Amino acid sequence: MKIRSYTKGDIVVLEPEGRIIPGKDVGELDERLYALLKNGQKKVIVDLQKIAWFGSSGITLLLHYNCKFKEIGGHLRLANLTKKIQQIIAITKLAIAFEIYDSLEAALESFKG
Repeated sequence: MKIRSYTKGDIVVLEPEGRIIPGKDVGELDERLYALLKNGQKKVIVDLQKIAWFGSSGITLLLHYNCKFKEIGGHLRLANLTKKIQQIIAITKLAIAFEIYDSLEAALESFKG
């Protein structure tokens, strides 16, 4: 999995590409999110439009960091969920656990309010 990372003002955007499955893929995303958390970053968006598959370990990882960012007064927001990821989130009833936006632009705008 490749992860593109960039900032928009004080917001970090992560754009993983490929699959978020157990092993190296989850580990790489874990390392990126941990580093942001450790550095005190409070505004993070994970743009999922280029994710082909999203396993339970990916959901668990994002839930973990969602809680960790909230603990420091921050936010982890998700954008551009593919149809497959939308189905997984709906089936597991996790939509209430995440701040989810249809587009990256909407997620960025949500930080202005």
